[in-house]
Amino acid sequence: MDVRLAILGPVEVSAGGRWLPALAPRHRGFLGYLLLHAGVVLSVERLIDAMWGPTPPDTARAQVHAALTAIRRTLRAADAAHLVQTRPAGYVITPEPGQLDLREFATLVAEAESEPASAVQTLREALALWRGPAFADVQAHFAEGARARLEDQRLAAIERLAELEFAAGRHAELIDLLVAELTAHPLRERLAGQLMLALHRAGRQADALAVGRDYRRTLAEEQGLDPGHAFLAVEETVLRGEPPAEAERPATTARPVAASLPYDIADFAGRSVQVEELCDPASQAVTIYAIDGMAGIGKTALAVHAAHRLAERYPDGQLFVDLHAHTAGQRPLEPAEALEELLRQLGVPTERIPASLTERAALWRAELAGRRVLLVLDNAADAAQIRPLLPGASNSLLLITSRQRLTDLDGVRPLSMDVLPLPDGVALFTGIVGERAATEPDAVTEVLLLCGFLPLAVRIAATRLRHRPRWSVAHLAERLRDERRRLTELARSDRGVAAAFTLSYRQLTAEQQQLFRLLGLHPGRDIEPYAAAALADLPVERTEDLLEDLLDAHMLQQRAFGRYTFHDLLRQYAARLAVEQEPPHAGHVALTRLLGHQLTTASAAMDVLYPDSTHRRPRIERSAPPPVPLHDARQALAWLDAERANLVLAADRDVTHTCLLATTLYRYLYDHAHHDDALALYGKALRAARCREDPTGEGRALTDLGWVHQVQGSHEVARDHFDLALAACRTAEDLRGQARALVGLGRVSTDEGEHERAREANLRALELFRAIGDRFGEAVTLDYLGIVHERLGEYAQAADLHRQALELSREIGSRGGEADALDNLGVACTRLGRHAEARDHHEQALELYRRFGYRRGEAKALNSLAEIAVTMGDPGQAVRLHTAALDLAVELNNRSEEKRAREAIALLCDQRPIPSPASDKDQTGIDPEGGHR
Repeated sequence: MDVRLAILGPVEVSAGGRWLPALAPRHRGFLGYLLLHAGVVLSVERLIDAMWGPTPPDTARAQVHAALTAIRRTLRAADAAHLVQTRPAGYVITPEPGQLDLREFATLVAEAESEPASAVQTLREALALWRGPAFADVQAHFAEGARARLEDQRLAAIERLAELEFAAGRHAELIDLLVAELTAHPLRERLAGQLMLALHRAGRQADALAVGRDYRRTLAEEQGLDPGHAFLAVEETVLRGEPPAEAERPATTARPVAASLPYDIADFAGRSVQVEELCDPASQAVTIYAIDGMAGIGKTALAVHAAHRLAERYPDGQLFVDLHAHTAGQRPLEPAEALEELLRQLGVPTERIPASLTERAALWRAELAGRRVLLVLDNAADAAQIRPLLPGASNSLLLITSRQRLTDLDGVRPLSMDVLPLPDGVALFTGIVGERAATEPDAVTEVLLLCGFLPLAVRIAATRLRHRPRWSVAHLAERLRDERRRLTELARSDRGVAAAFTLSYRQLTAEQQQLFRLLGLHPGRDIEPYAAAALADLPVERTEDLLEDLLDAHMLQQRAFGRYTFHDLLRQYAARLAVEQEPPHAGHVALTRLLGHQLTTASAAMDVLYPDSTHRRPRIERSAPPPVPLHDARQALAWLDAERANLVLAADRDVTHTCLLATTLYRYLYDHAHHDDALALYGKALRAARCREDPTGEGRALTDLGWVHQVQGSHEVARDHFDLALAACRTAEDLRGQARALVGLGRVSTDEGEHERAREANLRALELFRAIGDRFGEAVTLDYLGIVHERLGEYAQAADLHRQALELSREIGSRGGEADALDNLGVACTRLGRHAEARDHHEQALELYRRFGYRRGEAKALNSLAEIAVTMGDPGQAVRLHTAALDLAVELNNRSEEKRAREAIALLCDQRPIPSPASDKDQTGIDPEGGHR
């Protein structure tokens, strides 16, 4: 269906040539703002600010979601709901080519510049897209400013059309159009000059001079200014009664051309995507780009490089001003100072430059009217510094660079810069170093990694190497490996990475600086607001505001919604500042708060996920700081998944914390097959327990390690761990620990076909669990004994034991134990020939596994259902189920279920087994605490 999205007039959607029913007024505002920034992800906060400005209603967030729902509903009627997408950072609309009138207008205007032969017709087509003032039916906060900027683009197109028509001698046809536009925009100097010229050429000199007098009077009364050079040149032409010497561009006569761009560095490398975006003719509808990024990311280099490539398109001048937001030893330029410098670059005499900021800004806009100027405003502090410098007309291009995200400037296309991709980094490094780099590609990659792919760091490192002919790239990498000296290595006499960071750091408030320093102490990879609040001892709401401030200042990065991280070099800089500037012991106190938050939240999440085994985990006091709100299993699992790496990394900081955390997280790590993290955490817990001479903790850690080795197929290693665990728990007189170790030994014996030995170990474990009243352990051990009987061919006894385990699991509310017992009961029923009953049990188990996210059990149940499908004469269904089980088992590194599925698929398809490194392991899925759950 032909979909059209329109904002050049009322905000409307059409499909198949028919306008769809109008959205509600507020919803039109949301759609219009999304379309104005098509292709840009807009946060909820930015949408709220666009709609209501600084005083949004309490229901603002709800209204955002309601508006997006209504917009999608309207687009769905045009089969275009997919155009609005939800991203981690907000919402984005992505119109296809030819769907958005603003983009079509911009494309046509750009084509008119590149195709002179058809330029008049192309511009008329572009102007015909306008159905009235842009956002004509929108009353949102953003609308007035956006409407004015788009109107400038329309007027610029009209003025360019007039130039072309003048060149063709068709001046009379323009008079009515220019009269109407000048009446609507009486301060538009270029329109006034063109109308004067059209009247003069039509033989109406008196009318032309009257237009000039009216314009002079209006300009003086409303702005207190005199006309600019362009107008004066046209007025002189009319007074002399002669045609202009240069008919094609009558408004540019006698203008000085400024060219103040810095040199374009010869070894500029990469950034092809950003350069193409800035230089693509189709992008010329965007008249202001804000290039933002962290210190040293290459913002100025990109802007200057692009400006040199674009210079020919802007023949009336290429201007550059350093606003000194982050220049050592200099204060940021005031807007009035920047305007004075810009006006001087344009050739305005000193005596014509007014004193006040308002008058200078008005003169600046008047001078730019009718010119095609490229302007680079480098090193901007904030939106307030930039706003008075914005040109009023759209036929000039403005490139702004800033370490801040300039979110307060509407109508600006943001271009946020990230670190260099590997090929660009190699190109930059090699371009500076030369042939030496090509002979050591691995060392070059390591240097780039140690520089964090930050262009400034790469450039400094490469320059050092270039001036040290006896150094190899590998030697440079070796010097950079020392984290304590890395920032020192990445410095030279005139500049350095740390010095660049310091300039950004000094722009922060004291509160922002302190949070930045404390974040440098965080041992994890990223951080969320609750953890940062604990670290800083601040309210969560205030902490989130500060994190967003640091993000806008590019002192932090955000790879996922709600989670904040450092660039590696900034992390080292923050850690160094924390050591240098935080009071004694403050860092230790902050880390203690963080570890306490992690442990209390992990404990709360585990209680939500596994309420049946709360008694097996250490009791954690739930005091301030409060844990993250965890209202259901989905939220609990999401928090654990997001924080898992941070929890493991933080486990080095305190031996007591390590042991408590390992015990708390055991079932989560095992059930969700996070084996590498489990081995790392339990290894740390084992070392911590031995350091504390704690045999109970040692036995616990050894048993936990044994289960991970068992599921990975290392049976002998697992047996050694279980034997050592049993000995440690006997020393500590820890009956539960002994029972867990015995269940592990029973598991290994089953794996190795020693079923009588397995039965003996589990009967001893069952006796211990019953002696201490551990009904959870009792239920799981009964279930495991059932598997042993099933392996011995005693299917009726096996079914009876599984039923006992099932009843007990339901009594104590162990949903994981219930699922395992159902699945194993299904196996026993299959052996007894009761296939329909077996299928029912496996299906119930699969539903529970999926409901509670127990993915390891899901693969086992799928394989069991596939085997029943074969027995019941449905090999096609069996192949589908085994394939699903295989995919899941490979993902989870569950080699036993992977091997089971591969062999079954090969048999069903009458082909040789698919090669697999897996060894034969048990298929039971019992919780190692006496079972997997």
